Amino acid sequence: MIETTLTGNTPDIAEENIQKLRQIFPDVFTEDKVDFEKLQQVLGEYVEDSNERYNFTWNGKGRALRLSQTPSLGTLRPCKEESKDWDTTQNLYIEGDNLEVLKLLQKSYYGKVKMIYIDPPYNTGKDFVYKDDFHDSLENYKRVTGQVDGNGKAISTNTEASGRYHTDWLNMMYPRLRLARNLLTDDGVLFVNIDEHEVANMIKLCNEIFGEANDLGTIIWDKRNPKGAVSGVSYQHEYILVFAKNKSIFSERGTLQRVKKNAESMLKKAQQIFKKVGLTFSIEEANKEFQEWVSSQKDLSGGEAAYRYIGSDGEVYRPVSMAAPDKPETRSHRPLLHPVSNKPCPVPAKGWRFTDKSMDELILNNEIIFGKDETTQPNRKYLLKENIFENIPSLLYYGGSDTDLLAELGIPFDTPKVVTVVKEHINSLTQNGDIVLDFFSGSSTTAHAVMQLNAEDSGNRKFIMVQLPEPIDEKDEAYKAGYMNICEIGKERIRRAGEKIKEENKDKENIENLDIGFKVLKLDTSNIRKWQPDYDNLEQSLLDYVDNYVEDRTELDVVYEIMLKYGLDLTYPVDEFTVAQKKVYSIGFGMLMICLDDEITTEVARGILAKIKELSPESSRVVFKDNGFKTDSNKTNIKEILKSGGIEEFITL
Repeated sequence: MIETTLTGNTPDIAEENIQKLRQIFPDVFTEDKVDFEKLQQVLGEYVEDSNERYNFTWNGKGRALRLSQTPSLGTLRPCKEESKDWDTTQNLYIEGDNLEVLKLLQKSYYGKVKMIYIDPPYNTGKDFVYKDDFHDSLENYKRVTGQVDGNGKAISTNTEASGRYHTDWLNMMYPRLRLARNLLTDDGVLFVNIDEHEVANMIKLCNEIFGEANDLGTIIWDKRNPKGAVSGVSYQHEYILVFAKNKSIFSERGTLQRVKKNAESMLKKAQQIFKKVGLTFSIEEANKEFQEWVSSQKDLSGGEAAYRYIGSDGEVYRPVSMAAPDKPETRSHRPLLHPVSNKPCPVPAKGWRFTDKSMDELILNNEIIFGKDETTQPNRKYLLKENIFENIPSLLYYGGSDTDLLAELGIPFDTPKVVTVVKEHINSLTQNGDIVLDFFSGSSTTAHAVMQLNAEDSGNRKFIMVQLPEPIDEKDEAYKAGYMNICEIGKERIRRAGEKIKEENKDKENIENLDIGFKVLKLDTSNIRKWQPDYDNLEQSLLDYVDNYVEDRTELDVVYEIMLKYGLDLTYPVDEFTVAQKKVYSIGFGMLMICLDDEITTEVARGILAKIKELSPESSRVVFKDNGFKTDSNKTNIKEILKSGGIEEFITL
């Protein structure tokens, strides 16, 4: 059995990376230090030793990188009173600086998030850029949110007059994206909404962190609303960058779920219609019925809607031009003979895009579509079954915003993301059980989109919203409506939107099971007291340290910190039971047992073992307060009882 003493630290990412390097290249370590000269020799031609190289850098990049690897001393404290459906929900709403929160989520959600959808500050000069404190991020966070006194708050607008206009923004985004990537599944994707102010820098950041090979492309969102009062180009579009964690795995697993689902639906419908051919009506009538059905399906948007024809073999297809974009001599310029009239059909001005040999193969495989007669130029036949996983269109046309929707909900917010747009992309790339993370959640549009989509397809996707409780200006309408910070707006929107979605779908089967709840967790310093003696009053310091916890913290606070440190899902059920008059917490149906009472006896240990046997988890850990034992021998006896009962790890704090 492993014996562990729990501290308030999160994993040391830098140390973990060093250990991974040690496993791969043990010979480059000398007295626990990396011999970079030896490492360069081992890597050989993969080392760039020129002073002039392609590089993307800025002032503070090195510190920002180190900041992303610095362990957090914080924790997430549960807040039941601000939550909805605490005992049953699988969703999270986390208040706090997203840099610290992303560090804290590294163990519990490493490799578990299918989609990250963020709308970070655009750096327009009017939105704020949170300036990280490289020395103590938690204290800086507490100053920002008004939890402690301090001169000069760190939230401010980032104007070009600051002299560090792009630098501050890059230093804010770089460590967060590095940490976020760790949370994605191997086939996971990142969506980033951005405008012209920082799109070039965001692409470079993502190329560096995710790798250029994992760039899935950029969607141009035409918002149909040109910006006024500008010199030069008046932008009416924004950008949505899409990056995969691993493009190869993303492609192999066929993650375009919406396209696949719609295509399968189309193939099934076409087969039903085609069965009537030869019995009651012709292939022309079959096509007419199929095209009417396609037009009636609101979910068939983008590329798959173009597949609206049924061939004489019953296959669904779409016609694609075979005209060459230029006029190379290697491509075919010969006329194709119409199969009925045997007369030549028109040849494109620049010829066909295929060679004579390729054209012969297309004809042989029945992949050419001819018109009613020779006057129509032939097209290439694209079969739906062979192109189910076509790309998401690079152009998105959606004008307006969701201000009317929020007004209907009674939520004051100026610049919300559009639910329809977010929902469309979540639908394309996720399936039941997937987690969607937004760590710049604002008014919680992403949570709204997840709930709406789950209502439409009876799904059970989960969301994690993370938002800095940015104070609202007293002149703002939201402040006048009673909202002190942006988190209050986001949480209230989820509450109201969830109830509205349920009401609108009340006649739908199993709608009562739709998860419209969320657990609220709030960033704070560790619950576990640090040894910080007052040398002028050492006796009092020793007395204070007898209690392991920071003042005003609850047992449930400590329970959630332990869950974080051991990488348990923060939505796992936390049950309570009593053994020998001592309260015991059971997390994840016995995966983790925690007793934080004093004067622990062997009877408590036996009672915990009996409960574990009843719940039958695959493995179990047990946690006690270190000063909860009467004597050292008492602690040893309890440890031996648990060890004989098959407990995997004995933990004290």
